[in-house]
Amino acid sequence: MFPIGDENLPGRGLAWVTLGLIAVNVAVFVFLQSASADNTLTYGWSSIAREITTGVDLTHAVPVVIGGTEYLIPQAPGPEPIYLTLMSSMFMHGSWLHLGGNMLFLWIFGDNVEHRGGRILYLVAYLAAGLVGSLAQILSDPGSQIPSLGASGAISGVLGAYLVLFPRNRVTVFVFRFLVQIPALAAIGMWITLQVFSSLADPTGAGGVAYLAHIGGFGAGVLTGLLFRTLPDRGAGPAAIR
Repeated sequence: MFPIGDENLPGRGLAWVTLGLIAVNVAVFVFLQSASADNTLTYGWSSIAREITTGVDLTHAVPVVIGGTEYLIPQAPGPEPIYLTLMSSMFMHGSWLHLGGNMLFLWIFGDNVEHRGGRILYLVAYLAAGLVGSLAQILSDPGSQIPSLGASGAISGVLGAYLVLFPRNRVTVFVFRFLVQIPALAAIGMWITLQVFSSLADPTGAGGVAYLAHIGGFGAGVLTGLLFRTLPDRGAGPAAIR
């Protein structure tokens, strides 16, 4: 299942915070990471569970065993205090595919959530979901020395909020090469179900995907959606398909 669009709330204008977040993520990857994960900035400013749980910055390469094979993971000096990597890692990505997938989901689902909750609350909720997702992944393996990066936890929070706020909105998706429209409840429901089952097979994210970060961020997003539902909706009228 591959989403390409959804129903938009009418008359709301541009979602400036969502657009700004996309711009920042792209700029960080292109200009600061040089469109690559193989550089000292990425090694130093990614989130590493052992650094967060001990407060000690890892600055030299460390051996890590993944699937029975030992790898030498590069490290580099990070920010002071090292806990700032919980925030910086949220805006870095490992590849163009990683960045593109995350930004597509943010572009599709972020605008409605932003318009419903307002720019300030939306930004706070986005960052909070990212932090919760990172902490959830760290708790799965507090001693891990594998760098973690990406906006997935925060964007999972956007999905959680969207599910609560707009469960009946139609989402346009590719399914087995067919273009169909399905309710957000089904589209996002299938996505989070996949994350849960995948996390059972790989709870520590050793396979390269931080599933528990997705689940933690999603849970935070559900709470955000419940909060936003208590706020007055400033718009009216039927939704229009993007």
